[in-house]
Amino acid sequence: MALWRAYQRALNAHPWKVQVLTAGSLMGLGDIISQQLVERRGLRKHQISRTLTMASLGCGFVGPVVGGWYKVLDRLIPGTTKVDALKKMLLDQGCFAPCFLGSFLSLTGALNGLSAQDNWAKLQRDYPDALIANYYLWPAVQLANFYLVPLYYRLAVVQCVAVIWNSYLSWKAHQL
Repeated sequence: MALWRAYQRALNAHPWKVQVLTAGSLMGLGDIISQQLVERRGLRKHQISRTLTMASLGCGFVGPVVGGWYKVLDRLIPGTTKVDALKKMLLDQGCFAPCFLGSFLSLTGALNGLSAQDNWAKLQRDYPDALIANYYLWPAVQLANFYLVPLYYRLAVVQCVAVIWNSYLSWKAHQL
């Protein structure tokens, strides 16, 4: 409980920084889970650079983009009624999620050193499955998030759920 209160104080004092650092930390954790539990690499074969890349993507891309999107979404559709939450979820999943997912997979491929041609081929191969997996998880999460969670906590809530999603994305993004 003390940790949660400290997080809330930090979030109130420095919302943008804390949201970005939260996203980066949880993206890194998702990669650790992917490498250790999904891929069963073991500690000796753990790719630290890959974990740092995923954490950096969280801080430099995921946190700022998703955090900014939530602010824009709240301006486009103000309110917290069930109808407002449904509208936000539909806009989020219909417009933002497909673009964000494609951008994330492309950026990860580029950071992994793929050529433009190889990155495009990987995106064509992986994007449809990743988008379908997205629709199994995120509409329900986002509906609850937009209805029940205040704006400053949305990114943190999503990133907590996203530890599992990030494990999947890390695994998907690093399949060659």
